[in-house]
Amino acid sequence: MATVKAVCLSEKKGVRKHPVDSVRIRFGEGVVGDAHGDDPVRRVSLLGEESVDKLRGVLPTLAPGDFAENILTEGLTLYELPVGTRLRVGGTEMEVTQIGKECHQGCEIRRLTGDCVMPREGIFAEVIREGEIKPGDAVEVIA
Repeated sequence: MATVKAVCLSEKKGVRKHPVDSVRIRFGEGVVGDAHGDDPVRRVSLLGEESVDKLRGVLPTLAPGDFAENILTEGLTLYELPVGTRLRVGGTEMEVTQIGKECHQGCEIRRLTGDCVMPREGIFAEVIREGEIKPGDAVEVIA
């Protein structure tokens, strides 16, 4: 079963996201308190621990939020899900709106490792049902 490993947010753009005990997600806003919810296609960002592990050999200190993900998952290959896939994450439902993204030029991880997995393997979602998400919650494909 897939689970939430960590939930993260950043109050300002350009600042690394940090893990928190839980996040609340809302329609039209994404993660409450996160500075990156203003893009309607990329309200909530998700990345798999399995993707992060690909760079841990080069940078073993990688922590939740280092790739600017709101939700770090484990046990599901997120980037293989097609756009339109519906997910139940904790008490919420989301719909995948985008796979990957263009990485900005100042990416610290790319500078340190020569690579970044978020542009290829991170996914983005829109909120379908509002609610709370915390580490340990189940992640399930529902449609």
